Amino acid sequence: MNGPVASAGHTAGVLAILGAFAGWGTFNAAHMRSTGADHHLALYLQTLAFEWLLVAFILWGVRRSGASAAAVLGSRWSSPLELWRDFRVAVIFWFVSLIALGLLSHLLGIRNQRETVRFLLPNGPAEMAIWVVLSITAGICEEAVFRGYLQRQFLAATHKPAIAIALSAVVFGAGHIYQGYRGALLIAFYGAMFGVLAHRRNSVRPGMLAHAWQDTMSGLLGSIIRR
Repeated sequence: MNGPVASAGHTAGVLAILGAFAGWGTFNAAHMRSTGADHHLALYLQTLAFEWLLVAFILWGVRRSGASAAAVLGSRWSSPLELWRDFRVAVIFWFVSLIALGLLSHLLGIRNQRETVRFLLPNGPAEMAIWVVLSITAGICEEAVFRGYLQRQFLAATHKPAIAIALSAVVFGAGHIYQGYRGALLIAFYGAMFGVLAHRRNSVRPGMLAHAWQDTMSGLLGSIIRR
């Protein structure tokens, strides 16, 4: 499907919701940094609820326009071979992205990327377990929102894949502005890589796998190293 999967008004609503959540995240991050808050269960659960509710809102708009949910979530794997193929693509993408993000972090002067999200890292078994659930949720929901939905909407509006990928990446980076402008730039670049992957593979499934794995490992390893 090359056309829009929802109305322009619905997309404007999605962007407004993302903007409001980014503002809340920035305020909350500043509060947590200033107070040294070290308990995250409430934050994790709120983020989980937000991401799934946003996907539900997107799917409502998509179905209302007569499109299939698969347009945003990707089609189901029809065989173990398809799953294995996407898994291999995800692994290769993950390794390439680690190298690319490491180089860009150096150019941006980000000495330790974990420091920008140190206040969010899980503490203890309970938080680590919820972190894994949150990471899987982020992999599914954020790829569906930014690459499955927004990138497709931008492509339908501009008819230019490069512009659609860039716009989606900018929105993705802006949603992480709580990490500072350099951190947001790094995340925007990461989003562009996911955008290229989704466009080239015509699927968000490999990106979902790589995204969930990256978030899971960065949080768990960051928490262990911090100790």
